[in-house]
Amino acid sequence: MAPPSLRWSAYEHEHIERGSDWFWALGIIAVCAALTSILFNNILFALLILVAATTLGLLANRPPELHEFEISERGIRVANTLHSYDEIIAFWVDEESANAPLLLVDTVKFMSPNLIIPLDGVEPAEVRNYLRERAEERPMQEPLSHRILEFFGL
Repeated sequence: MAPPSLRWSAYEHEHIERGSDWFWALGIIAVCAALTSILFNNILFALLILVAATTLGLLANRPPELHEFEISERGIRVANTLHSYDEIIAFWVDEESANAPLLLVDTVKFMSPNLIIPLDGVEPAEVRNYLRERAEERPMQEPLSHRILEFFGL
């Protein structure tokens, strides 16, 4: 018999402190790439590079948020957003990820088709057993885009 619900809190990502050298390198690379783009008469791309670098710098400096997670009879709740089992295509508990075990969920939602949920503070086997009764378990991998963002500490 599965428990009524599983609840835990976890940070959205592992925060990596960046020194001033990292920000200087980001700025120098962005300015050089923007100047190169201007030399090739592509001013719009130069602006895009500068905006992207500024955004990357701001996000890298921001500490991660602590999110509340819950798996219940209604679905999977991430913060204030409930993903009902009707929206879930499949799930996978990845216990071999680099930092902590992850719950990977494939949904039908257009803007957030993949959920990557850290399983800090909850037993991965409990999560797997609970979800097996409600959704299909299918092997998945963490998306490349998520790994790239983790590499940059975002």
